[in-house]
Amino acid sequence: MGEILYFYLSSCPHCSKADRIIRSVVERYPEFKQVKIRKIEESLKPEIADKYDYYYVPCFFVNGKKIFEGPASVEKVCDAFREALKENNQEIK
Repeated sequence: MGEILYFYLSSCPHCSKADRIIRSVVERYPEFKQVKIRKIEESLKPEIADKYDYYYVPCFFVNGKKIFEGPASVEKVCDAFREALKENNQEIK
């Protein structure tokens, strides 16, 4: 199964919104609970963040593929979860 790699900054209001959206979609779509999310605070782990090609946070990757960066929406976050589940050959509508 794919894993969501989520780069964020603790001071970022867009990241706080992304956190709320994540909680909301996991509650709405129980199958998303099986997806592991690895959150990386980029200012605390620059050695990891520097290995990825992005400019804005929040930024979501699944298996090295950037799904989106910048302000989150329900649709974008769901796309990340669906991509992670697709890695496990599960199709989610």
